[in-house]
Amino acid sequence: MENPQAEVANTGLSKPLYGAGIGQAVYRFFKKYARFKGYASRSEYWWVALVQFVLYFILAGIYVGIFASLMETSPNLDTYNTGMSAGFEAEGGAAVVLMVLGLVNLVVTLALLIPTLSLTWRRLHDAGFPGPFYFLGFIPLVGPILLLVFLVFPTRKEQHKTIWEDPTND
Repeated sequence: MENPQAEVANTGLSKPLYGAGIGQAVYRFFKKYARFKGYASRSEYWWVALVQFVLYFILAGIYVGIFASLMETSPNLDTYNTGMSAGFEAEGGAAVVLMVLGLVNLVVTLALLIPTLSLTWRRLHDAGFPGPFYFLGFIPLVGPILLLVFLVFPTRKEQHKTIWEDPTND
């Protein structure tokens, strides 16, 4: 009987890593930045999803914390209510802080966009679905639920197609 840990250690980037740990999944996520061909195991996908959720939660927490602090203490931050909408106007340091935080969030989101799309594409392949099924997630209300169901599917090797194979063989 073969050692499963040795099998995990010997898996190249062109093959899915079943039973990946969090570090391995994140490493492979960045290493396979824009590879849309190939397969990604459930563990590869969901560990990265968890890391991204935590990252965005931390960024949102920082933004909300600083925004709340500015709302209480800054004389340069005024709120208004026009009846149809509510908002705020920031001047000076408060405006700069909010813009910098918004820019950091935008940069992180754009930097992770392509690798997240390619990882999702490969995960769909591993579950036996074509990568373009990703775009079903844009259907209002039912799309995200449908995509989530497809991403949870177990590996279905009998559904794998040769056109989905990663040709790099590394």
